[in-house]
Amino acid sequence: MYSNRKECVAMLLAGGQGTRLGCLTRDMAKPAVPFGGKYRIIDFPLSNCINSGIDTIGVLTQYQPFDLNQYIGNGQPWDLDRLSGGVFVLPPYMRAKSGEWYKGTANAIYQNIAFIDRFSPEYVLVLSGDHIYKMDYADMLKYHKEKNADCTIAVIDVPYEEASRFGIMNTNKDDSVYEFEEKPKTPKSTNASMGIYIFTWAKLRKYLIEDEHDKNSQNDFGKNIIPNMLGDGQKLFAYRFSGYWKDVGTISSLWEANMDILDEDSGINLRDPSWKIYARNSAIPPHNIGKNALVRHSLVTEGCNIDGKVAHSVISSSVKIGKGAVVENSTVMPGAVIGDNAVVKYSIIGQNAKIGSGAVVGGDLDSPKKGEWEITVVGPDAVVEDNGKVEINAMIEGGKKDE
Repeated sequence: MYSNRKECVAMLLAGGQGTRLGCLTRDMAKPAVPFGGKYRIIDFPLSNCINSGIDTIGVLTQYQPFDLNQYIGNGQPWDLDRLSGGVFVLPPYMRAKSGEWYKGTANAIYQNIAFIDRFSPEYVLVLSGDHIYKMDYADMLKYHKEKNADCTIAVIDVPYEEASRFGIMNTNKDDSVYEFEEKPKTPKSTNASMGIYIFTWAKLRKYLIEDEHDKNSQNDFGKNIIPNMLGDGQKLFAYRFSGYWKDVGTISSLWEANMDILDEDSGINLRDPSWKIYARNSAIPPHNIGKNALVRHSLVTEGCNIDGKVAHSVISSSVKIGKGAVVENSTVMPGAVIGDNAVVKYSIIGQNAKIGSGAVVGGDLDSPKKGEWEITVVGPDAVVEDNGKVEINAMIEGGKKDE
């Protein structure tokens, strides 16, 4: 048996395609999407792990993994370049008999049972790679132990009108779970699953093997593992989380999360020295604000050259904003260029995109429609010609074309 035993190993599910993010995930996995000026989405669960004292993490990749693998590297930015434990990128791989893609969230963990067994953990923490939040997993693990639980599921209270969008955990007074409903039309509670689980490993291992042998299973935690454990009378508990949390799986939610950084009352403070969010950033020069520029209520990252007007926006590294240009209520990803006199409003501008001089992208919005903001998107490497116009809620494909 592997001698370096770990009490808890984290398994981070980072293989999703992120189709609802459209052209932003055409050439990269969703967890690798830039966020908040200098981060990637995956920085949040990785930083949460190391801040929580969990130093052994398997990152399960699948769709367009190159950027994500390159970004994680040896884990040094998150203090995960360790001889004992550390971060491990775990793509699907060929075995002696066969190999296959990860068929679902449970199957992804099943295929890596041997990796987990190397560390003989008592507990396994299962995480999603597409959420923005700060959370102390050590507190959740302590709760799991106190309840002597087989599985603990993190939940967050959501407005009743939004509850039907989530998996809902119905609980008894002691927070034990008696029922799980996947996106119910008429929710019985507002305890939304956050996709964060702690399992006692011996118990989860058994259920993963049984699930794999069930040919009718979708090999999913929410649809199969959790209901099967409930059906067998296992001890499942809800762990209530009250901090900031956002699933950034849609254009609207990704934009909202970036805007939340600018809101001191949103609860997502990236300047808290007691809970740092770590990231991999190359050595780039400081940002430069031109003598005629105007920047108000915005986050501006290293290496930027700004000669226009920026308001209530998140500007990533090495962005250039030309003279007379206006950028409002938008997030601009690394390396993008906004030409002279261009106007960008309520938009997401992808990595290395180019907005021509005098172009107009998006426009003013009063409020979200049916809960979703009509955000305009210009994809990575896309080009909007001089004096071009991109309508509100449009998506301009970018990306390097396939050979």
